[in-house]
Amino acid sequence: MNKNELEIVWIKQSVTSNGYEVTAHADKERQLDKITIDELESVLLKGEIIENYPDNPRGSSCLVLGYGREGCPVHVVCGQGLSGKLRIITVYVPTLPKWINPKVRRK
Repeated sequence: MNKNELEIVWIKQSVTSNGYEVTAHADKERQLDKITIDELESVLLKGEIIENYPDNPRGSSCLVLGYGREGCPVHVVCGQGLSGKLRIITVYVPTLPKWINPKVRRK
């Protein structure tokens, strides 16, 4: 694993200790897709990292896939903010045309 890659253990610890922040963009997207904060936290606590972006110019980040209410897939892009806390960058339900299924991005 690249030293810049985020680890799911750190993400889960950050959520458990309330050591995270949600960007305004993520909060807007979350509300548009009717994803509650409890659901967001559950996705991060039970989810898995499906993509890592260690060389992102804005800082190392990753894409977490988890399942919300009624088994609905939810993606959360997160990274480490300048404060050192977990930063939730965006939250959405993966759908066509960008996603073939929750784990496979359309090429």
